[in-house]
Amino acid sequence: MPSTRLYVLIARRADVAVIFRRGPAKQVLLLRWDLSNDTFEAGQWFKGRVYERSCDLSPTGDRLIYYAGKHRAPLYTWTAVSRPPFFTAVALWEGFAPWGGGGLFARENEIHLHWGARSMLSNEGSIPKRVIVSRLPESRVMDPIFEKRMVRDGWTLTQAATWHEDRKAWRRANPPEIWTRPHPRRPRTWALQMRTVAMHERQGPPLATEYMVVDKAGAILTDLGRIDWADWQSSGDLLYARNGKIFRDRMQSPRDIVTTARQLVDLSTLRFEPREPVSDALQWSGPRPVGVPIR
Repeated sequence: MPSTRLYVLIARRADVAVIFRRGPAKQVLLLRWDLSNDTFEAGQWFKGRVYERSCDLSPTGDRLIYYAGKHRAPLYTWTAVSRPPFFTAVALWEGFAPWGGGGLFARENEIHLHWGARSMLSNEGSIPKRVIVSRLPESRVMDPIFEKRMVRDGWTLTQAATWHEDRKAWRRANPPEIWTRPHPRRPRTWALQMRTVAMHERQGPPLATEYMVVDKAGAILTDLGRIDWADWQSSGDLLYARNGKIFRDRMQSPRDIVTTARQLVDLSTLRFEPREPVSDALQWSGPRPVGVPIR
């Protein structure tokens, strides 16, 4: 059975998130997660590669900007805006190589594109005039969209990585790259750390990440190990993804997370199926597009 990898983006001003569910490697399903009641809707599958770290969700969760590609003519990669949980583009720009696309929502109606995103290819008339689209200034940062999004969402780069060649990975970090985000309700007590330790390990994910909850002195309270993703919800709950499953912990005691976390959904058994977009997914705004409920 192919491994399932999950990556999550949480809206800044609404209890909404989107999940990129990947597995096999070139099949990605987009899902909508209602954080207020932990219900899930499946949208469209995509056959290709989605660069999750170059994606962003609008503050209300109504629109997604993503970077994807099939790496074959006529359009190798592209940046698109869609309405979750559907990938169908309501705006589309040509990309430039695997690192030349994606973008950020500065506000609900303001988009900052990666400088590699080229001219708009379709649906130009569908973007309302009130929406501002600009390009970020060019830089040498490897993951500019990811880094800007992390800082905006409350993370701090507390240790830069030093990358080395390795026989079992394209690159290994020693020391690892460490991002830290304080607990939203108890910022002086607990923090979440994300450590990136390797790139493209054999039979592994593009980026190998470890997560842990630490105290104010940096001592490890709970080591979640190698998992796909973790973050705080604004309520203070810890959310994380492991082995194709999503978990929630109420954070009564960070030392008991492994035993007290509640599994919300198992997405590992889902399989590709073609799905046409609903009519609401074809419009820049309007009623929310509704996906298929996950039971």
